[in-house]
Amino acid sequence: MASFESVITGLTAKGDGWLATPTDDWLQGRTLYGGLSAALALRACELAVPGLPPLRSGQIAYIGPAAGEVLLKPQLIRQGKSVTYMSCDLVSGGAVALRALFAFGASRESRFAAVAPPPPVWRAPQDCPRLWPEGMGPAFAGHLNQRMAGPLRPFSGADQGDLLIWVRHDEPVTPGQAALVAMGDALPPASFTRFDGPAMISTMTWSFDLFDPAAADGSGWLLLHSRDDGVGDGYSGQDMAMWDEAGRPLMRGRQSVAIFA
Repeated sequence: MASFESVITGLTAKGDGWLATPTDDWLQGRTLYGGLSAALALRACELAVPGLPPLRSGQIAYIGPAAGEVLLKPQLIRQGKSVTYMSCDLVSGGAVALRALFAFGASRESRFAAVAPPPPVWRAPQDCPRLWPEGMGPAFAGHLNQRMAGPLRPFSGADQGDLLIWVRHDEPVTPGQAALVAMGDALPPASFTRFDGPAMISTMTWSFDLFDPAAADGSGWLLLHSRDDGVGDGYSGQDMAMWDEAGRPLMRGRQSVAIFA
């Protein structure tokens, strides 16, 4: 097994990109766990352009499966006074498996401030049961601590798609935005609560915005909420949010998921 820390810090330069070698225990079905893929793309951007401002927003397209050795190819698109745009392709087996667009932005003075919505009522993580029973769950879940904070479980045949779950790295990590992004995709699709048994899914796109990125480092417990708000024709759209253990909002996002059920 390779820890998140060893995969992220183990990137090696190759040409105009960076090689990563995540092990099979990071797979989600036949492809690399989406949160790790996005975190690798972010880390490659940080290595390519040192001193970037904090990450503010990300748009990720999961184009094809990735496994084994992968190549990260970051590109600087524009560097302005306060905002820098970068893209990064993750290449596996000679094909683009992921394409990411990141916006990094330095803080600036503003007359306006508003706080994102608070989390739903929740229980402390130590009072919550584990998400996956013994022997269930994707391979990558062995690197995470995931605990049910809401009433609905995957494959429970519910009439709504709604998941509220505590997550954290189950191994020591260096605090930072890569560690945080890796947790942003840690939940199963919200529609899993509608299913009455396991079925295949595939995340197509993920977009997210970060709040107070300087304080969000991904090293502690994170409360994630995912709720589907449009399901049909074999696809699901879902709204996503993340808070820290004190209830401070960290991230809001959207995902589009292909459902094979």
